[in-house]
Amino acid sequence: MAGSACRGDQIMGAWGLPYRDSVADPFDLATAALVMVDAAGLIECWSPEAEKLLGYSSADVLGQPATAVLDSRDGLAALVEGRLVADSWEGPISGRHHGGHSVELGLRVRALRAPCGRGGWLAALCSAVALKRWELGQAAMHGLLTQSSIGIAVLDTQLRCEWRNEMLAVMEGLPPEESGALPGRHSAGLQAVERQAGLALATGEVRSSVEHASSVEHASSVAHTAPQPGTTRQARTEHLRLRTSFPLRARTGATLGVCQTAVDFVDRDRDRDRGRRRLVLVNEASERIGTTLELGRTVEELAEVLVPQFADFVAVDLLDGIRPPEDLAARPRKGQSGLYRAAHLSIRADHPEVVVPIGASTRYPAQSPQSRCLATGLSVRDAVVSSSTGWLGGDPLRLDTFLRIGVHSHMVVPLRARGVTAGVVTMLRWENPDAFDDDDQLLVEELSGRAAVCVDNARRFAREHSAALALQTSLLPPVLPDLSAVEVAYRYLPADAEAGVGGDWFDVIPLSGARVALVVGDVVGHGIHAAASMGRLRAAVQTLADMDLPPEELLTHVDDLVLRLSEEAEAASDGVVVGATCVYAVYDPIGRKLSVARAGHPSPGLAHLSEPVEILDVPAGPPLGLGGFPFESAEFEVEEGSVMALFTDGLIEASDRDVDAGLERLCFALAHPDRPLEEICDTLVRTLLPDRPRDDVACLVVRTRGLDCDRVATWEIPSTPSSVAEARSEVEGQLARWDLDDIAFTTELIVSELVTNAMKHAHGPIGLRLIHDRTLICEVSDASNTSPRLRRARYSDEGGRGLFLVAQLAQRWGTRYTAHGKTIWTEQSLPVRAQEVTRTAASAG
Repeated sequence: MAGSACRGDQIMGAWGLPYRDSVADPFDLATAALVMVDAAGLIECWSPEAEKLLGYSSADVLGQPATAVLDSRDGLAALVEGRLVADSWEGPISGRHHGGHSVELGLRVRALRAPCGRGGWLAALCSAVALKRWELGQAAMHGLLTQSSIGIAVLDTQLRCEWRNEMLAVMEGLPPEESGALPGRHSAGLQAVERQAGLALATGEVRSSVEHASSVEHASSVAHTAPQPGTTRQARTEHLRLRTSFPLRARTGATLGVCQTAVDFVDRDRDRDRGRRRLVLVNEASERIGTTLELGRTVEELAEVLVPQFADFVAVDLLDGIRPPEDLAARPRKGQSGLYRAAHLSIRADHPEVVVPIGASTRYPAQSPQSRCLATGLSVRDAVVSSSTGWLGGDPLRLDTFLRIGVHSHMVVPLRARGVTAGVVTMLRWENPDAFDDDDQLLVEELSGRAAVCVDNARRFAREHSAALALQTSLLPPVLPDLSAVEVAYRYLPADAEAGVGGDWFDVIPLSGARVALVVGDVVGHGIHAAASMGRLRAAVQTLADMDLPPEELLTHVDDLVLRLSEEAEAASDGVVVGATCVYAVYDPIGRKLSVARAGHPSPGLAHLSEPVEILDVPAGPPLGLGGFPFESAEFEVEEGSVMALFTDGLIEASDRDVDAGLERLCFALAHPDRPLEEICDTLVRTLLPDRPRDDVACLVVRTRGLDCDRVATWEIPSTPSSVAEARSEVEGQLARWDLDDIAFTTELIVSELVTNAMKHAHGPIGLRLIHDRTLICEVSDASNTSPRLRRARYSDEGGRGLFLVAQLAQRWGTRYTAHGKTIWTEQSLPVRAQEVTRTAASAG
């Protein structure tokens, strides 16, 4: 005899009946009374729910015939006796309770097929009352979805329509084959429909709104599919629709999507209906006007609210003085009104006003309602328009158009906010039989006032945006220098796309001795405050770099500056947090060495020509602004032609905040360093960044170059009186070999003065080096740390004119300190012919 334990794997695998949609399914395996019967008709499993339902314990029924507790006249007995060949059966059945009375039950039975030949049946039992309640609920749900007058759609979490009923398709005017169309896909109110569903999905709350059904079929503009000329409108604004959105959740509580319902209704009381429609229009305007800070889109939203619910045609003309900064349309000519067409919308695509290009100047006669509206700031309404309307006599083109189309009512309302008139809104009616009245004027003045505030906000934002962009442009390097040491490319992507500014920065700074400094930094935060702080730090880094400080010492000074900025911000109590990270690298093309220090910043990536890409092992310094912590630098030998990437953390943390994964993707993008640098930059952006990065991103990609040994000459100068003359002679010969005889005399004077000063004021070995780069660089090194000082000698002084003479002869000069002393350097411009040769050689390299 079979044991008392149910074969759970066989039960779950056998129960293949369709899911019944309702969460209250009485045959649900989790709640139903389960009974298993073997091939001989004997009970081999009796669940606790079955014991509660019929009163028998497992010991009472296991091994007993099923007919002992179930009426033999019904389906289970028929299956047991082999008189039914179906694999499943469902219906009512009678049972015998342990107390002796009969119980009406519901039964769902499924035949089991076992590989070993053993078979049987799995039965789920429930009370007849629960079965009837469930069947009634299923019928009601089916009727609601397929037979009621309520339109229903189910959207997934991406707001894609997964299912809709036929009633909604009829409401929205969708053909049957468009099963995946979003409700409202063809309506002017699509954005409002999507926004309502998105809010329900995001907040988990029920959202409802009333909309005009007529906007579904007849609003058209040059940007939408329009009805053919002469098409008549069938349903007017008496037709309203209540749309409701609510989230759909699984049993676990997870959000599966959104359900939208739509109900159409018509109010037979015309006056009451007009008042309700005006309230609906005001509500719709509050939701749809001013959704962005884009001036052009704001006036388009006003037009979309008014057509066709309020007017058959709307044109919004703005003053030229408030054009968007990027709009370079010509100023109005003499005799014109100074207006330009910002937006228009019509129920007819062939209306002459629709063909006026957006952004083009518009002309209105001096006596036109538009000109009077601008002059007085008051609305102008012609409730009845005919051939006898006075102002139309001076505008024969519009008179002909109005008569041909049948325009019978005309109104112009100013766009006025904060005491400033920004433009005018023109409205026409020809298909709507009602003339514009006082209530209509009050309504549209209210809507235009709201739109004018949004227009003014957009104008102010555009002005501030332009100022922010100008600030950003002035703070970042407009053009990177063309250097012999490196070839560079960059990408700068602020996270604040609307403001266009961020706190990341980069720089390429020429240094003495043909070296170059490479900088990438990241200021905490986004927007104009971060950009301003970034500008101060960039200026400080440039100044300190010009002093030829080692990377670790430079970062120490910048750290002090950030600390002072933080103290100033704290004292001002403006809530601005000042903090930054930075990586500073110095590349020497002669020794092909790279010295790098970093302050809380990612290490650069280096792509070798013959070895795998690596992330340089640079000691991690603290972020700037903490104060009191040391910085360390590391030196690397770099092969000529290698590609190095310096970047902010926004590049490697953009996708999933996993820094290690970001560095792996970075190394992959830097592979094959022989590619053009612009292509490498594009690969970095495409591989590591999503469409909308959450953080600012700055990336500087550098290909290293080397300076050939034949363009560098080095000598050790002994401290003897004849050494100066010998040095001049060596320099003269080297310049002749470089074909730089034109500047030989000047260079000899500079070398003579610098070497003489080194012998007089310093000690230890003296080194002389000439570098033939895009300038002629002369360097004299000694073991002294004494700083040279430029002074004005008196007429009676025998010395003190050396550095003054050097400063007059050289284009630039300066001093840098090393671990073994100092180096005084000068730069001289090359002759024009030599400059061309040098640029050609650098480009070929």
